[in-house]
Amino acid sequence: DKTEAVVTGARAGVSLSGTIMLDGEPDQGRRAITLVPDCHVIVLAASAIYATVPEAVEVLSAHPERPTTWIAGPSATSDIELVRVDGVHGPRTLRVIIVDDAS
Repeated sequence: DKTEAVVTGARAGVSLSGTIMLDGEPDQGRRAITLVPDCHVIVLAASAIYATVPEAVEVLSAHPERPTTWIAGPSATSDIELVRVDGVHGPRTLRVIIVDDAS
């Protein structure tokens, strides 16, 4: 809980929605490290980007026993006075680095 930033991989990304999907593999670390630090940097292979959510879900379905984390936008909530607070669950800052892995 004292780490300010974390760098992980991701299993899939969806170009249509901007969703990033992690499935608990070693390159992604424990799920908690993606939710606690203020900044999360994801390294995503270009070959792991799919056009639609169903295409990416098919990739995840190969290992249904793995825990998945979907990142689809900033979390937010509001208090009783309806004051919006961003970044309630997970990092306030997300950076995605797309790596060209085509050979």
